[in-house]
Amino acid sequence: MTYDYIIIGGGIVGMSTGWQLQQRLPEAKILLLEKESVYSKHQTGHNSGVIHAGVYYAPGSLKAQFCKAGVAATMKFCDDNNVPYNQCGKLLVATNPLEAERMTALYQRCNDNGIDVELLDAEQLKAREPNIVGVGGMLVKDTAIVNYQQVTTKMAQRFVEQGGDARLNHKVVGLQESANEVTVDALHNGQQVSFKGKFLITCSGLMADRTTKMLGIKTDFQIIPFRGEYYKLPEKYNNIVNHLIYPIPDPDLPFLGVHLTRMIDGSVTVGPNAVQGWKREGYGKINISLRDIWDMVTFPGFWRVLKDHIGTGIVETKNSLWKPGYLKLVQKYCPTLKVEDLQPYPAGIRAQAVMNDGSLVHDFLFAESPRSLHVCNAPSPAATSAIPIGEYICDKVAEQQR
Repeated sequence: MTYDYIIIGGGIVGMSTGWQLQQRLPEAKILLLEKESVYSKHQTGHNSGVIHAGVYYAPGSLKAQFCKAGVAATMKFCDDNNVPYNQCGKLLVATNPLEAERMTALYQRCNDNGIDVELLDAEQLKAREPNIVGVGGMLVKDTAIVNYQQVTTKMAQRFVEQGGDARLNHKVVGLQESANEVTVDALHNGQQVSFKGKFLITCSGLMADRTTKMLGIKTDFQIIPFRGEYYKLPEKYNNIVNHLIYPIPDPDLPFLGVHLTRMIDGSVTVGPNAVQGWKREGYGKINISLRDIWDMVTFPGFWRVLKDHIGTGIVETKNSLWKPGYLKLVQKYCPTLKVEDLQPYPAGIRAQAVMNDGSLVHDFLFAESPRSLHVCNAPSPAATSAIPIGEYICDKVAEQQR
């Protein structure tokens, strides 16, 4: 059978795209392939689970629009599908005058983006969060917490109910494009199987650059993995905070800093940091992939990123290897925590698209061929924004096929 559309990637962006495309085109034959035995095993399933309000993004940008729309869309999807979430709100905490100045700029950005926020002085901060210290804070009321694997799995159910064909344990190993169709070769239980489709959409996250190369599409970016390490607090600290607690981020860096997150299961996690990854899917303690390392060290952009951020990289690596250094990042706003309170928790990997010149890609990045569209970079917070991102991808596919 020839499918109308084949989608590669069962993370939340790929699944959102498939689910919405099937709604738009109920008669279409749509196939979604995921290499793992469960959906959303990688970036979607290894993040803080935050439904972000869109504090950090430039007014008018796609990221700002998608994030704001994504908050409402994600919560509505959860309400409609009995997926639990908690709209606990987020507090950004300033611990010194420089951070207070940066917080004021973020407050203005929130106003420009139409986000409901409230500035707090030190006393008001202490009243809301007795275990947190700072010179002030900013309360972001719309922020919530959810399990994105549950969201993705529910989307998969809806996709299949609408007529979609979703297949786990199918690792794509080859792509060929002709004038009339795309052929997808995949490994399933040790056997190679092939599928034909009139149009291909890839949402392959950490493997985005390798997917485009399978089709011979020339691009000038590569995925560089950054490892985000988390810890979990002991159960006695499940009520240590009433909101999600975030530091004020450095605007020159793409990461939000180590934060305290009240998870949907009631536990509290600490993290993530951002250290250089040496394996794209490396979630354990020792993570080395010779292929991934070779791809990085032979890519000019990697060395330029290393040079531009060498100071930050050294500090992050030191704190990764030396737990007291990591702890200090949290103690500046939550001084009661001790080293022994940082218990093991799975790490995450961020797929950071980097251009040949070493610039980090902060916006959406796509690659195309006559019969394919590839999502090469879906910037954070892609999970929050997955529904409007999926809608946008569906629009791009329709436009490309005209």
